[in-house]
Amino acid sequence: MTDTDADARHLLSGAALTAFKLNGQFLDVAEQLARPAGITAAWWQVLGAVRRDPLPVAGIARDMGITRQSVQRIADLLVARGLAEYRDNPAHRRAKLVAPTEAGRAAIAEINPRHAVFARRLAQQMGHGELTRALAAMTALSEALDALA
Repeated sequence: MTDTDADARHLLSGAALTAFKLNGQFLDVAEQLARPAGITAAWWQVLGAVRRDPLPVAGIARDMGITRQSVQRIADLLVARGLAEYRDNPAHRRAKLVAPTEAGRAAIAEINPRHAVFARRLAQQMGHGELTRALAAMTALSEALDALA
């Protein structure tokens, strides 16, 4: 193994471990932000994915990078609790679209002020420019992984 190979392996491992840690940290923050609105981070994630445009479960899963089965389970819970609804999909008869109800939109709206406060605190802690660069780097890394998949 060359030094270049070892360095690349170290970088990949470091990036993956940091991403796993960040995922846990983001989920903890999301749970704290969502809890007062009576929803979970996972519910917020699915509602957020369809807040502008209804999507089929498979589209939500693809956009979020999680399994279709996980999204289906959450969508069914959201529908059962009146936070989302299934709509007919003109592009596919069997793949219904998931859309938020007024109650779902209200839950997201309740989270928005706390989300804004936390976002401002994070940008102040890290610096707006550094946070912008971090987002660009994470986006580039995600795109590179997609290209290699």
